[in-house]
Amino acid sequence: MGVCGFRFLKIWIYSSVEVLVTASIYRRLVAEAERRGAAVDEVVVELLEAALGASLDPPERAEFHRGLAEKFLREAEELLAKGDYVQASEKAWGAAAQMVKAVAAKAGRELKSHGDLWRFVSEIAGEDRELRRLWSRANSLHQNFYEGWMPPEDVKYAVEDVRQFVERLKRML
Repeated sequence: MGVCGFRFLKIWIYSSVEVLVTASIYRRLVAEAERRGAAVDEVVVELLEAALGASLDPPERAEFHRGLAEKFLREAEELLAKGDYVQASEKAWGAAAQMVKAVAAKAGRELKSHGDLWRFVSEIAGEDRELRRLWSRANSLHQNFYEGWMPPEDVKYAVEDVRQFVERLKRML
């Protein structure tokens, strides 16, 4: 929690920024992120853009998503070290999804759904079966978050596959 019912919300913009919000505001942000299938950080930035009448240009948006991908991958590895394989699964999937959004943003495109993510990966992968395999592994981690069926060793291997996926997509930026 935080101090006196407040919660610190740490979002990634260009450097780490901490914002103090009430627990009820944080719950609403989480609920909105879940509704959109987005990260809380994305929702906060979109709300700020709307409130300020400004928006990130494609290179800024690509950098934002790349930064989130790196943050989520670090968090996945920390969770693996703690033995929290279910949460590590979701963070790793989030890293892969954010990296796909980074490549799309560089091209001036915005992806809003899981279907958009899959279609874009299919487009950029072309005949690259390995890239497609790595993306599928990331998605198996997303499923594991909801079902918790993946053995710990397989989660570890899949997180490493996500790291490879993220590194390959970074080369596209």
